[in-house]
Amino acid sequence: MNEEYLAYVHENAPKTKQLKTLIPAFLVGGAICSIGQLVSDLLKMWTSLDKEGIGAATSVILIFLGSLFTGLGLYDRLGRIAGGGSIVPITGFANSIVSPAMEFNQEGVIFGISAKMFVIAGPIIVLGVSASVVVGLIYMIFL
Repeated sequence: MNEEYLAYVHENAPKTKQLKTLIPAFLVGGAICSIGQLVSDLLKMWTSLDKEGIGAATSVILIFLGSLFTGLGLYDRLGRIAGGGSIVPITGFANSIVSPAMEFNQEGVIFGISAKMFVIAGPIIVLGVSASVVVGLIYMIFL
């Protein structure tokens, strides 16, 4: 039964043009990371922040830019073109928080923005924190 279903899915699933989707994802993801590196280099030249401070400031700036472009409606267009190339960088995380907040804005601050802001990113945050606790406990016990 399972083999029949898998054969049916394989036969009827839409064929993805991998090269057509991989190239824009690679280029956009690389461009976002290059912008992050440029911001980091500029902060290194213009400020007296240490390495950790530069990393934190770069993350904040990229999150701000991702949120701004989401608010302006530009990040969704970029996502349609780039797919995973726009989701994987930290700007995609910002987009996953700002998009639901904008969508449910009409329902008010409490039941709209606050309640729905983490609909997409919430499970990722919970699993990330849980995994880090488990790995930390394993590290503490065995090392």
